[in-house]
Amino acid sequence: MATRMKEAPQAAARDMHDVLRRQRAASLAELPVPVSVRKDRLARAKALVLDNRDALARAVSDDFGHRSTEQTLLTDIMGSVGPLAHALKHVEAWMRPEKRKLDFPLGLLGAKAWVEYQPKGVVGVISPWNFPVNLTFGPLANIFAAGNRAMVKPSEFTPATSELMAALAAKYFDDAELAFVLGGPEAGKEFASLPFDHLLFTGATGIAKHILHAAADNLVPVTLELGGKSPTILGRSADVAQAAERIATGKMLNAGQICLAPDYLLVPEEKEPAVVDGLQAAARRLYPKLLANPDYTSVVNGRHRERLEAYLADARDKGAEVIVVNPAGEDFGAQNTHKMPLHIVRKVTDDMKVMQEEIFGPILPVKTYGRLEEAVDYVNAHDRPLGLYYFGTDADEERRVLDRTVSGGVTVNDVIMHVAAEDLPFGGIGPSGMGSYHGRDGFRTFSHAKSVYKQPKLDIAKLAGLKPPYGAATQKTLRQRLK
Repeated sequence: MATRMKEAPQAAARDMHDVLRRQRAASLAELPVPVSVRKDRLARAKALVLDNRDALARAVSDDFGHRSTEQTLLTDIMGSVGPLAHALKHVEAWMRPEKRKLDFPLGLLGAKAWVEYQPKGVVGVISPWNFPVNLTFGPLANIFAAGNRAMVKPSEFTPATSELMAALAAKYFDDAELAFVLGGPEAGKEFASLPFDHLLFTGATGIAKHILHAAADNLVPVTLELGGKSPTILGRSADVAQAAERIATGKMLNAGQICLAPDYLLVPEEKEPAVVDGLQAAARRLYPKLLANPDYTSVVNGRHRERLEAYLADARDKGAEVIVVNPAGEDFGAQNTHKMPLHIVRKVTDDMKVMQEEIFGPILPVKTYGRLEEAVDYVNAHDRPLGLYYFGTDADEERRVLDRTVSGGVTVNDVIMHVAAEDLPFGGIGPSGMGSYHGRDGFRTFSHAKSVYKQPKLDIAKLAGLKPPYGAATQKTLRQRLK
């Protein structure tokens, strides 16, 4: 499948309505969308990302002030190629109609029923800044596999990456297949109000409420991938050193700017000193220095760093102990970037902002518990999180955590990793999201499951007494079904 290098006009805010009309017209004219077309789009999307991996990594680093090439290759590039390759491998099987069973009397005399998965049409994607490539092209794997066209509104907080993705899309795709809309909040507001056939939003819970309101005017089905405060519960059977290293790795990846980052820890009260020591030791091993360390990412901009520093000031004012993990004793006040070291916050209380707001940065509150039930009750007393993490080897305790908490997904004995399993659905619940995608589940999210019932030549309704005049056949059917 050759890559088409046709130049296509970039969709600007002023013409997004026209692009949508053209995409929908092209989508309807193309039905049914053959597997060859779907695979071609998937292959071109994969080629776009792979061919331009270095340029995309440079753009992301420019937007962040600094982000390592290796991290972007791992999270954004590999994180996009994986879903696209998975969809290429499985799309033909996903597309097959599914035979369904029929209850009496509908199944008489050779009647049949099945489900066909049809493209919905045009899917809108509003992608965020924290993983700008992955959270654009990961969803496109499912959207293209389902036979749809797509319009993307990337984040204005990563302008270099957004502009590069838009320019590359114009080389690899006709804008009737894939179009980017650039701009700030006003463009985003207009984009969210378009009458798409489906809308995917990844971002903050507060903004998601406005997205839902905008989509409701056109009754657009919406998938929301949000965030929240993902808790980590350490059981008494946990290997503290191992858990601390895995938590520190997940928390410091992308400087904590991950919707699934462990947001706070719940640890047995007697193990809290060892956990805090373990976190510090792990952070020092992972990042012996920070400012000149190419592996450590900067906070995306000054506004977000000020927000994080305000959370820390609030915690200190309310009695928390804040431990700054700064192995090389560097001066972060004199830097030209917005890098921040890991801050471990002890003695936290619920009136502190670090325990109320999604942190989205390198700050890790630690809260203690006496009995496991106290930790479970604490989680259940708050909004349902996108992710939940449990560390321990006690199978009964693990089962109690899984059974008695509700979250979008769970990783046991690590953090974040369930999102990388492409065959698992990824999504939140309640304030952490609505709906899911990835793999087959994503294919179905962006497909219309159309029911088909095919009746034989003989009149089943008459034979079963389902039409008047009602008589003996009707009574027989009623006796069989009303049990």
